[in-house]
Amino acid sequence: MRQLLLDISAENPQTFDTFVTGQNLELLQRLRDVSSERAQNTLSDRFIYVWANAGAGKSHLLHAVANATEGVRLITPEAAETAFDYSPEVNCYLLDDCDRLPPASQIAAFNLFNQIRELGGYLVSTGSLPPAQLQLREDLRTRLGWGLIYQLHGLTDDEKIAALTQSAQARGITVSSGVLSYLLTHYRRDMSSLSQMLDALDSYSLETKRPITLPLLRELLQQEAEDPIP
Repeated sequence: MRQLLLDISAENPQTFDTFVTGQNLELLQRLRDVSSERAQNTLSDRFIYVWANAGAGKSHLLHAVANATEGVRLITPEAAETAFDYSPEVNCYLLDDCDRLPPASQIAAFNLFNQIRELGGYLVSTGSLPPAQLQLREDLRTRLGWGLIYQLHGLTDDEKIAALTQSAQARGITVSSGVLSYLLTHYRRDMSSLSQMLDALDSYSLETKRPITLPLLRELLQQEAEDPIP
């Protein structure tokens, strides 16, 4: 089961088109503008901070920007300090989970902010809380609040079911609303995990030559529970 879900996950690229917009239309358009360099050349427009709970899709959006942008660098909390070095060849910097940056990387991120402000470029950062509530250096926390700040809104249950139904139809499969409702209440609730499970359910249905029903889903969930993805 674990290998099945990992294989399925690799087939789903994190792009703007595979992100379910929900109430985040303005944010999505801003990021598309950055990717195509249509953003206004103002300080606020060049610095964007996105915050949300885990699983809402922050990393998905950063990878979507990376996949659509020329001259981009994605930086994670585990990256070496040299990843924060400014380069004229990099037009857009993407800083994921900045609230988890270690002390030395916080200093490097602060310096990168200042260089981008002076020399040009874009920076999109993500975190789990609004800038004012982050447990970071005061100077870095201030920089994160320089530009546009967006809360990434999660989808409602109805929006998730609608998105999963549309995704299933695109695959040419039929999944009842009852099956999807059960999935929502008995599995992880973020769209990435739900989409992976829908793909796995489709593959399991073909493998066992059985229709997608509630008993089939329960069987698959039981297998996942016995051999979960870490």
